[in-house]
Amino acid sequence: MTEFSPAADRMGGLKVKSSLSPAGLAVYLARQLNVAYPDDNPVEVDDIMPAVPNALARLEHCFCEIDNKYFFDGESVVFNHLHGDQYAAWLYFISNEIFLQGGDTSVCSKIFLLNKACHGCDIYFEVALPSIFLLVHPLGSVLGRGSYGDYFVCYQSCGIGSNKDIYPVLGRHVTLRPGSLVLGSSVVGDFCQLGAGTLALDMALETGTTLLGRPGSYRRLANPRPYPLWRRFKQEP
Repeated sequence: MTEFSPAADRMGGLKVKSSLSPAGLAVYLARQLNVAYPDDNPVEVDDIMPAVPNALARLEHCFCEIDNKYFFDGESVVFNHLHGDQYAAWLYFISNEIFLQGGDTSVCSKIFLLNKACHGCDIYFEVALPSIFLLVHPLGSVLGRGSYGDYFVCYQSCGIGSNKDIYPVLGRHVTLRPGSLVLGSSVVGDFCQLGAGTLALDMALETGTTLLGRPGSYRRLANPRPYPLWRRFKQEP
């Protein structure tokens, strides 16, 4: 593992233990993109490298909040390019960072498509995910435009999207269990969960609620504690 400090000035000296160095990540990604999309505009390492430091700092800030040894070992953030959930998050961070820095959007598009091909998740590079989120084997999930709060968790086959060009607003500590959807003008409060297969469509969900069901047959339960993998909010039984 390679160890470095992409954001030591902002993160109090935390380090990242990575399976690849920052330059190695850029080289690896460029190779992936050029194999997957062998058009007449090959991606150069220099198209990616300027965004790597900020993207790694964002990854560090995100992963250090996750109470799981594969993301944070108690002293350092851990990043393995062969860990699918981690690499899916990385591809979002680097594509979004290239976009924010005014880089080549064709490179951003290729990274977005690579994430769909490798991990089955659709997270467009212009979408503003929160600074702290967790993807849990997000196969088939589509995270569209909307407003996201920190400590967002997304499982497989989840969706955030519009209804009549209106997008949802999510508070902090929102968890989407497998197959759940938040659409349209829905406003989801802090510390809310959507149960497996639940659809929230153009509705308001009060803070601290677990929603189960579909329109016309909802159940609302109390959601008494944060998602258990957030290190800062860890609660013992």
